Amino acid sequence: MAAPPQDGAAPRPRRAQDGGGEAGAAAEPGHGRAGRAVRRPGRRQRARDAGGRCQRGPARRWRLRRRLRQDRGAAMFRCGEEVVSEESEEESNGVNLMEFSDEILLHILSYVPCTDLVLNVRRTCRKLATLCLDKSLTHTVLLHKDYKVNKDKVKQLMRDIGKEIYQLNMAGCYWLPSSTIDHVTRCKNLVKLSLSGCPVTSLRLSRMLSSLQHLRSLAIDVTPGFDASQLSSECKATLSRVSELKQTLYTPSYGVVPCCTSLEKLLLYFEILDRSREGFMLSGQLMVGESNVPHYQNLRIFYARLAPGYVNQEVVRLYLAVLSDRTPENLHAFLISAPGSFAETGATKNLLDSMARNVRLDALQLPKAWINGSGLLQHLKFNNPFYFSFSRCTLSGGHLIQRIINGGKDLKSLTSLNLSGCVHCLAPESLFRKAEDDIDSSILECLVVSCCNLRHLNLSAAHHHSSESIGNHLCQLLSRLKHLLSLALPVCSITDVAASVEKPPTTPNLVPQTFGKKVRIGIPTYPRNLGDQANQKIESSVFWALMGSLRFLETLEIIGSSFSSAMPRNEPAIRNSLPPCVRAQSVGDSEVAAISQLTYLQSLTLAQLPNILTGSGLVSIGLQCQHLRTLSLANLGMMGKVVYMSALMDMLKHCRCLRDLRLEQPYFCAGAQFFQALSHCSSLQRLCIVSRSGTLQSDAVMSFMASCLEVIMCHMFMGEPLTVCKNLQQSIVRSFQAERPALNVVIFPLLHEDLTEVIRDVPMRHLDEITLFKSRVAEEPPNLWW
Repeated sequence: MAAPPQDGAAPRPRRAQDGGGEAGAAAEPGHGRAGRAVRRPGRRQRARDAGGRCQRGPARRWRLRRRLRQDRGAAMFRCGEEVVSEESEEESNGVNLMEFSDEILLHILSYVPCTDLVLNVRRTCRKLATLCLDKSLTHTVLLHKDYKVNKDKVKQLMRDIGKEIYQLNMAGCYWLPSSTIDHVTRCKNLVKLSLSGCPVTSLRLSRMLSSLQHLRSLAIDVTPGFDASQLSSECKATLSRVSELKQTLYTPSYGVVPCCTSLEKLLLYFEILDRSREGFMLSGQLMVGESNVPHYQNLRIFYARLAPGYVNQEVVRLYLAVLSDRTPENLHAFLISAPGSFAETGATKNLLDSMARNVRLDALQLPKAWINGSGLLQHLKFNNPFYFSFSRCTLSGGHLIQRIINGGKDLKSLTSLNLSGCVHCLAPESLFRKAEDDIDSSILECLVVSCCNLRHLNLSAAHHHSSESIGNHLCQLLSRLKHLLSLALPVCSITDVAASVEKPPTTPNLVPQTFGKKVRIGIPTYPRNLGDQANQKIESSVFWALMGSLRFLETLEIIGSSFSSAMPRNEPAIRNSLPPCVRAQSVGDSEVAAISQLTYLQSLTLAQLPNILTGSGLVSIGLQCQHLRTLSLANLGMMGKVVYMSALMDMLKHCRCLRDLRLEQPYFCAGAQFFQALSHCSSLQRLCIVSRSGTLQSDAVMSFMASCLEVIMCHMFMGEPLTVCKNLQQSIVRSFQAERPALNVVIFPLLHEDLTEVIRDVPMRHLDEITLFKSRVAEEPPNLWW
């Protein structure tokens, strides 16, 4: 032990990092300028010299700093973006990122867009230069949601790694000029290519496909002016080897289908309008000279999705005519999604009869008119079905159990089921039943037991009212489906029967759900303390228990059974909405708060919840659901006032990963406070607001666009005058288009007569994914294309 200083001697100066005793020997007299040349011992050496004495404080601090470095390294990437840590000088000697194994680094780099890897990251050091060109990173290149990519980046990317790319997804890159497609010819080994949503002429398509001899999968758009006669013989040779084709039609045409003689998977999307821009009626007849003999002999999957309109129905019948003559023997998935009425004809009846005799299906979706009142389902045979959709059909629960589920013996393989709009699917018979009558819990129980591996289930757009029997509530039965990843339910199905009977109607429920004179009522402020808020939740409710049992749910939709969006596809804006179901009147803030138990929730849709008083549950969701990327709210609470605005703004401050936000609410005020709160969503890319009689502040919108650099889509359909909307739209485009090549801005009065003309110019990616409201759970079979 060091001797104490003698009497009268000056005390030895101590450093803050000294551990005491001999560890402070470096601070002797003469430690000034001359002493700096002497190398001082490190912390470990000082600790050893001290003999382990008096080192408890520094050792503990060192362990805490090491643990902090480890925690920061583990949280290096969150929400797909790098979190830059501010290290002190003492932490600069920590673990270097380059010291990780190649396997870990490759996993980290897989979250970085390919354009950044090739054009930026690989230029930092030799090791990253090698890893960024690894086959696991260059084999598949996804540009379909890389909104920062431009023509020059694509050109450089194809020049650097074109020969290493085997799968290229450029779907939805609407902002890239058509000349960009010319650079795809560098990808000589390309096997799968998706160009849906990209402007491609028939001549450019011909030149590109002529050089892609290994191509086996293709997705393109067929737009007005497409001429199959311009395709070269080399192009047709490539198409003859294509086995998978996805074709989106904007004009009546066969496209490239007749050239694809080896088709095994055919996906058709019909987006043909009934009228031209000049107002002329269009015909479903194909262009003169087109071959009408598609080759379906090897077809395994046939899928067709129709937009509203009779022209689409006429064209799809031409595609089906060949199938009716000779049904492919290997066909195992037959799916037609058609809105409205799509009448059955003699040719389609022959096709279905042939399918019943010759094929065994694994996936089925038919228009409701083809199923209602027919015995087709009784004759169809199924192998190992993985997808069923009976959307909008009048199929009863008895028929569902007898003809489809087959007594619960054959549906263990079913992973996706769409019963949206099937008002009688949970009732034994539909002849004398009203849509609002209670469901038969035994049918639902049989469905749950038989389809125990369901991952996607849609029960929306119907009144599924549970009876008062204990243990037979719809939520209690659905809680057995432990593998669910996405779920869509009507609002009236999640209410407690006892609560809806015993609970007296609250004041907001007495307010008529119309756009009449505003009624002044008292609205309590939502609780700021989450502990107090938890006390207000009814944790014993069946919906609370359901959310607690589906902890891995990623997509949830709670939609009123009578809800209809104010912005349909090809019609004027709807001015009035139907009142909500009586049983839905008790669904409010406590049910919304129950959703906060879904830790892994990524997409949430709430529509027509009439008993929302303050929106306090939204704050809980914002705090707990940190993976939330898509949020859609429509008609919550009273229709004459946005009662949840304060809670919504508090929620948005916590949604760091939110990318898509859609709000549909009458009298919505998009002011400075709202956009200031929305600016906290640093990952936001797309915003859509639909509001009858809604208002906005142009300065607030401009400030928001300047602060949120990732926003590339801004759609607002409000109640502002046309001049105000046009001026704001032009200002946004003029200020930000150069920095954001994918920027798409539409600001237009909701009730304007030219709204449908404006909608037709919106890129299909935005229109289909966010601008138009619809239920998306089990809309298509999982992994249908990419």
